[in-house]
Amino acid sequence: MSQQLPDVQASSPTVSIGLNRVGVTGVEKLVEIDQNGDRPVVLMAEFEVFVDLPKWRKGADMSRNMEVIDETLESAVGDTASGVEDVCGTAAERLLEKHEYTTQAEVRMEARYVVHDRTPESERLTQSTADIIASATATEDGTSEEIGARVTGMTVCPCSQGMSAARARETLLDLGIDDGTIEDFLDAVPQPGHSQRGHATLTIETDDDVDIDVTDVIDIARDSMSARIYNLAKRPDEDYMTYDAHADAKFVEDCVRSLADGVTETFSALPDTAVITMKQSNDESIHQHNAHAERVATMEELRAEIEA
Repeated sequence: MSQQLPDVQASSPTVSIGLNRVGVTGVEKLVEIDQNGDRPVVLMAEFEVFVDLPKWRKGADMSRNMEVIDETLESAVGDTASGVEDVCGTAAERLLEKHEYTTQAEVRMEARYVVHDRTPESERLTQSTADIIASATATEDGTSEEIGARVTGMTVCPCSQGMSAARARETLLDLGIDDGTIEDFLDAVPQPGHSQRGHATLTIETDDDVDIDVTDVIDIARDSMSARIYNLAKRPDEDYMTYDAHADAKFVEDCVRSLADGVTETFSALPDTAVITMKQSNDESIHQHNAHAERVATMEELRAEIEA
C-alpha cells in the first residue's frame, strides 16, 4: 500500500503574509503562430508563469504551473495559435482554474522574431530581428492581453548636430560664401551629430478582442527612430542609412513621441481603454551613461493630446 505524500505547500507559513507573484521563469517552448494562410511562424519562446498567493498558504503548486503551461503550449504548437498573446491568455485562464486559492494568474513571453527585408539602396535580401513581447493577466473579472515588440535602430542627436551646423556656417562665412548659399547647402547636406544605437519598445494591452498584427508594431517601432538598420549593408546602403539618420535627428524623447503618433495612426480601431507602453533607450556614443524616456498612457489620453 503506497503512502500518501504530504502536501507541504498547503500548510501554513511561519510568517503569514500574501505574495503578489509566485511561479516559474525561464520556461522555453516552441510556439507555432498562424500567418493567415501562409506558412506558420515557429518561435523559440521563453515564458514566465505566476499566480498570487494568499497569506495562509505556504507555497504555490509549482508542478501544477508547469503542467498547465506544458499542456497549453503543446496544444498551441499542435493546433497553431492565432497570436502569442492568445497563447498567454489561454495559459493564464487555465492557471486561474487550476489554482483554487489564487485570484490572479499571469503569463509573460518573449521570443526572437525574424523580419525579412531588402536593403534600402542595393535592394539585397537580408533579415532583421525583433523581440516579440506578449503577456496576459487573468482574474475573475476577465482577461487582459498585451502584445508588443522591442527593436533596434539608429538615432542622431539634434543638439550635437546643431553645434556642427553652427561651426559649418561660420567656416563658410569666413570663406566668403553668401548666406543664401550657406542655408541651401545646410538644408541639402545634414551636418554630423553623434549617433547611437537605439532600442524602441512598444506594447499594447487591451481586454477587448482586437486583432493586432505584431509586424505593424515592429514597423512603428523601427520607424520611430532616426533610421532603420540592417544586418547586411553594401556601401550604397551604408551611405543611405547615414544620410537618412542625420536628416531626421531625434532626441530620445522624440522617439517616444513618434511611437505615440504611429500607434494612434496605425491602430485607430483600438478602444480608448487600451494601455500603450512606449520606451526608448539609447546607447550613448560620447557618454558612459545611456539616455532613456518612456510613457504609459491609454489610447484616449494619447488621442486627446495628439489632437489638441
